[in-house]
Amino acid sequence: MAKTSGNKTVKKAPNADKLIAIYMDYVLEHEKTPRSVYKFAKDNEMTEADFYKHFGSFEGLRKAIWDKFFENSMSVMEKAKEYATFDNREKLLTFFYTFFEVLTANRSYVLYVLNEHGQSLKGLDQLKNLRKKIKSYAKTLIQDGNREKSLKLFQQNEMIFSEGVWVQFLFLLKFWMDDNSPAFESTDIAIEKSVNTVFDLFDNTPLERVVDFGKFLWNERMA
Repeated sequence: MAKTSGNKTVKKAPNADKLIAIYMDYVLEHEKTPRSVYKFAKDNEMTEADFYKHFGSFEGLRKAIWDKFFENSMSVMEKAKEYATFDNREKLLTFFYTFFEVLTANRSYVLYVLNEHGQSLKGLDQLKNLRKKIKSYAKTLIQDGNREKSLKLFQQNEMIFSEGVWVQFLFLLKFWMDDNSPAFESTDIAIEKSVNTVFDLFDNTPLERVVDFGKFLWNERMA
């Protein structure tokens, strides 16, 4: 809400969430990223100081958008009472399902920024903070699982597992970007099969799911 000072109306400075919303709308409406903080601020009736209070650059804001996607996903999951009772496999499945629901709600923006420079997903600087968050989440899952195993021999390597989950996320992200199925049903199948595969490999159980997953990827690739 605007404040009135004498005869002059002073517009309330936007908070971080509002800045993110304004930025995402700008990118979608103009089909380009803004060139300068000065012009962006002026076009949206704010000052540069209003922007710099929350972000040091557009780069920082873009990373914060992915942070927000992650935080929103975690918030949705943790509000569900049954989530705390899930085993690690179910928790990771729930995370990916929830995260990609959040991405789908913002699909136009996500597709634009990921395709903007034609970079490989691995090289996208805006995903750096997200990588840390996803790996940290994966480590927490494994730490919980390892505490339940009395023998060190059966404990899982946190570093390898967390890196594997990140690579898995990149694969799923690319899959989702290319998915043309109704309601992105193929992405849901890919999430289920890939998570089951990762846990089967780490639990050293029979690898039928690995073969099944390979067949699924091959069929999707050849379709």
